[in-house]
Amino acid sequence: MKWNLVFLGLLLTFGQLSWGQKGMDIPEYDGKDRVHDLNAKNYKSVMKKYDVMVVYYHEHVGSSKVAQKQFQIEELALELAAQVLEDLDDEDIGIGLLDEKTDKAVAKKLGLVEADSIYIFIEDEVIEYDGELAADTLVEFLYDVCEKEFIPCAYMFLFSFTFLIYFLHFFSPTSSPYYQEYEDAAEEFHPHIKFFATFSPKVAKSLDLKLNEVDFYEPFMDEPVVIPGKPYSEKELVAFIEDNDRPTLRKMQPHNMYEIWEDALDGEHIIAFAEEGDPDGFEFLEIVKEVAEDNTDNPNLSIVWIDPDDFPLLVPYWEKIFDIDLSSPQIGVVEVDDADSIWFDMDDDDDMPTVDELEDWLEDVLENKIDPDEDEDDDDEDDDDDDDDDDDDDDDDDDDDDDDDDDDDDDNDDDDDDDDDDDDDDDDDDDDDDDDDDDDDDDDDDDDDDDDDDDDDDDDDDDDDDDDDDDDDDDDDDDDDDDDDDDEDDD
Repeated sequence: MKWNLVFLGLLLTFGQLSWGQKGMDIPEYDGKDRVHDLNAKNYKSVMKKYDVMVVYYHEHVGSSKVAQKQFQIEELALELAAQVLEDLDDEDIGIGLLDEKTDKAVAKKLGLVEADSIYIFIEDEVIEYDGELAADTLVEFLYDVCEKEFIPCAYMFLFSFTFLIYFLHFFSPTSSPYYQEYEDAAEEFHPHIKFFATFSPKVAKSLDLKLNEVDFYEPFMDEPVVIPGKPYSEKELVAFIEDNDRPTLRKMQPHNMYEIWEDALDGEHIIAFAEEGDPDGFEFLEIVKEVAEDNTDNPNLSIVWIDPDDFPLLVPYWEKIFDIDLSSPQIGVVEVDDADSIWFDMDDDDDMPTVDELEDWLEDVLENKIDPDEDEDDDDEDDDDDDDDDDDDDDDDDDDDDDDDDDDDDDNDDDDDDDDDDDDDDDDDDDDDDDDDDDDDDDDDDDDDDDDDDDDDDDDDDDDDDDDDDDDDDDDDDDDDDDDDDDEDDD
């Protein structure tokens, strides 16, 4: 009996492991082609097969190996998404590719303008997807697309949408003539903005919502804004939303990253990096929320919150291009076009900034006292000043070198003059010595002639030859001496 219990326990244990693995079987691409290559001949028939059609309008892939590999990665992501969506019961969702170069005519007929974009065709609406091209992110967005434009809700249900803009309308239990207007407005902004409706007087009372009234909820705001002018037409609702679709504080997420990044005020974003799961990040985020709530009426203030945990592949890039450390919270001003930025000076060792300190800094930003463009200009001026200083130093060095060269030339000239004078003196002395020697020789010859009248002419000739030899020797010696002096002067 005991062995039976042991065997049963082992069986249940292995069974639980097997069930656990089966329940966490993450989808992997099975190799089957589900993504359609759309063209002028087949695009109509393919799109008719599905309730929702996703079209990736991509740039033409040329001969570049890098571009080909990148396109393969994108195509595999779409294949995996199509595989997962194939099992969806509610909607038939298809995915297709459209080449910018070869299928330009088809793109024009479908109203596709921007390449490297994903367009979603559902009923009579075309929705542009501005998020990351990843299978999980795209599938999540498509789930939202397939949901109803507006949803009947209870009070507690609203608290799960703190990151989103949403509207809440209270209708009477009977058929309301404004119901269709509200539904049409919801279709205009689906799925980017959530629309909710309640028919319960109890829920409406708990929310202080009056009959046929629409409340506008900004992200992270506790109190709604009542849209004035009820009852509302579709046109009035759309106009209000378009005027207020940029919240004071909003969160960038993978499914809306490009949409938010392109929606900049005067080409700039105020970016707050904070990890919600980190104690410092959570504390800083609460400060930012309080600042946003205090300034929600300022139309010029818009803060984008980015949780680095949502974008792990971008963290090294952001740290490099912004020159910041994302292991701690950061807030700064970023130019959208060239990514020039200025960041709030926040020391890791110090406490978080107070609400007042952060508000003062943001006020300077809005008044253009803090501007990435001006900071870049200052850096350029500093570089120019450094270059000018270097040029001045070079000019001074050149002048000094010229002066030194002139001094050296003067010294050399003086030395040459002195050497010439010395040479002249030496030559004069040598000439005097030669003259004295000649005179002495002549005197000796005269004395010899007087005393030795009988000497032969040969002796005189010999004496003359000897005298000439002596003179030549003296001249050679003088020349050697002069050469030695010149060599010494040159040294």
